[in-house]
Amino acid sequence: MLPALRCPVCGAGLGPAERAARCPAGHSFDLARQGYLGLAGGQGGGAGAGAGAANADSAAMVEARSAFLGAGHYAPLTSALARLAGQLAPPDGLSLDAGGGTGHHLAGVLDALPGAVGLTLDVSRFALRRAARAHPRMGAASADVWRGLPVRTGAFNLLLNVFAPRNGAEFHRALTPGGALLVVTPGPEHLSELRAARGLLAVDPAKEKRLRHALAGHFVQEAEERLTFGLRLTADEARDLVAMGPNAHHRATDPGEAPHPGTVTASFRLTVHRPRAGAGAGAGAGAAGAR
Repeated sequence: MLPALRCPVCGAGLGPAERAARCPAGHSFDLARQGYLGLAGGQGGGAGAGAGAANADSAAMVEARSAFLGAGHYAPLTSALARLAGQLAPPDGLSLDAGGGTGHHLAGVLDALPGAVGLTLDVSRFALRRAARAHPRMGAASADVWRGLPVRTGAFNLLLNVFAPRNGAEFHRALTPGGALLVVTPGPEHLSELRAARGLLAVDPAKEKRLRHALAGHFVQEAEERLTFGLRLTADEARDLVAMGPNAHHRATDPGEAPHPGTVTASFRLTVHRPRAGAGAGAGAGAAGAR
């Protein structure tokens, strides 16, 4: 993936060095022993800088997510993403998952694009350790989407954004002119049974409006799909579902106390966006959108 990356300090290209990547100006970024490239430290203020870093997934959250996704509970969502990716991107192109966590969904997309290569960016080192080995054609690097993307302009054919922060200007910059942005947000009834039983965080009713605002001026929405299905969960699986998401950051939703309602609704909104011609050219890293 090095040809698609750029130095987060000066914007120059990156080349290989001894267990590191380095730009011509001498800025160097280590390759962690777990296989991911550490680029977040070059985005200013150290690896913990940025609005997204404060909410980085913990080791426990990543463990819960890996268990839940590995059990196949969100397989219909991964399948929908793979199907759309097959329609939107060339089979041998470059795909980026911004805020991609463990790389689970991107791995499914790469299976549908047999010659493609993918990159997962995330701020959680625990998630990146798993993303680095999630697929043989996937790389992983630490980066805070709120502070910009350490990638070359126009490098990617497809950009995924699944329940993650959105930076419209930077997403536009990263995509080829004919590329596509595929966004997943929760539907209004997502996890409604768990929310009712345990008082979990509500789905923001202004979610769709904020998505339009985050991408306004940079993208044109081309298509939309709704995906809803029921999940039959054990008590342990229900706890993992609570523990893997933003509710894990709130004391009122202690995953050890998660209820077991039996059937839980999973609801997603998938939207396809195309770069707006001439919009956002040369946009910087500071134009961050909303979650």
